Amino acid sequence: MATVVTLNNGNKMPLVGLGCWKIPNETCTQQIYDAISVGYRVFDGAEDYGNEKEVGEGIRRAIKDGLVKREELFVVSKLWNSYHHPKNVKLALKRTLSDMGLDYLDLFYIHFPVALRPVPFEEKYPPGLFTGEADAKAGVLSEEPVPILDTYRALEECVEEGLIKSIGVSNFSGSLMLDLLRGARIPPAALQIELHPYLTQERYVKWVQSKGIQVVAYSSFGPQSFVDMGSEIAKATPTLFEHEVVKKIADKHNVSTSQVLLRWATQQKIAVIPKSSKKERLRQNLLIDKEVTLSEAEIKQVSSLNKNLRFNDPFTWSEKTPFPIFD
Repeated sequence: MATVVTLNNGNKMPLVGLGCWKIPNETCTQQIYDAISVGYRVFDGAEDYGNEKEVGEGIRRAIKDGLVKREELFVVSKLWNSYHHPKNVKLALKRTLSDMGLDYLDLFYIHFPVALRPVPFEEKYPPGLFTGEADAKAGVLSEEPVPILDTYRALEECVEEGLIKSIGVSNFSGSLMLDLLRGARIPPAALQIELHPYLTQERYVKWVQSKGIQVVAYSSFGPQSFVDMGSEIAKATPTLFEHEVVKKIADKHNVSTSQVLLRWATQQKIAVIPKSSKKERLRQNLLIDKEVTLSEAEIKQVSSLNKNLRFNDPFTWSEKTPFPIFD
């Protein structure tokens, strides 16, 4: 089992989980089941991933077969941009719970601090970025004027109703976090951000941790997740798996480069959510805390690869309607 941390509300979360982004629908149920069978307890999904029914099916089957109890799992989803209006927050959450066949979520993030015009479920779900064919053809994102604190307060009500145990925020900048903390009644339990050796965000991470908020890293392997999405920046960036610094450390400890990249994060108390379709790789990722311990010098060596290079930036979603959330 992975190392477990206690969140600021007393709930416990393992530092290593399984990310559900881009898991194909046709294999998702079995991958979730397999992950539970080898010891995974955190499943990081999202409405936008389009596979919550399959994630839920894998979870329910594992519970039915006696592999795990619901209370032993930490199930995560994310509120999509189209549902930021307070009247839509609970509707979207209940859609997720219905699709997954669960009564509650352990953690529910605001996926991006970007509010888009709502799209009815019956019209398209998940709606994606564009709110209709006309917008898609024009390359325009239709915004909705909803303050982020209004969305957050609707999530606080969901906590009080027992629909979610913890609130998280994702892709929030430091200035937005400052503003949110001034107005939140229930502080966020977690912040999920793009974080890897090419984008270390060290000052921000330390500040967030000082506020008692758990940092969760996505895209721990840097450009890897974005190459097949056509990202020219990702294609032009050397893979971290083959980086000389990472390979040298991996060889010294007789582990894989992916294990080094994940352990670099978890030794800094940063949670990770890698994915893999291979059982052996799932086991390796889950056992990083036991199989390798990096020296302080090695952690600094990996951190020195920082280029402040971000691959997931809403400013690039649309040339006509960019969102400068990180500027």
